[in-house]
Amino acid sequence: MALAWQLHSPDFELVTPGGTRYSRAQYLGDVESGQLNYLRWTPGDMWVRMYPQVVLLRYQAALEMGDSPANATSFRCWHTDAYEQRDGLWQVVLSQATLIR
Repeated sequence: MALAWQLHSPDFELVTPGGTRYSRAQYLGDVESGQLNYLRWTPGDMWVRMYPQVVLLRYQAALEMGDSPANATSFRCWHTDAYEQRDGLWQVVLSQATLIR
């Protein structure tokens, strides 16, 4: 979790497929507590645009979330992520996930 805190910028925001907006503290707090539990997160091919201090990623991912494999929800999403280089460290700043129906 210490590495996750470093790799997410203090002003990080995630918008989930359901429209929930998370700050870094909310998101990583829910992951750490088990309230958000990723059983599987498999990204596909990535579209990448790299600039001197910004990287943009777009890709599809298969996710499975829940408290156990027997009680899991599986779905696929489009993800769009923006990373910025800050003090020599690449950090995710924005992440948007859109459900694929």
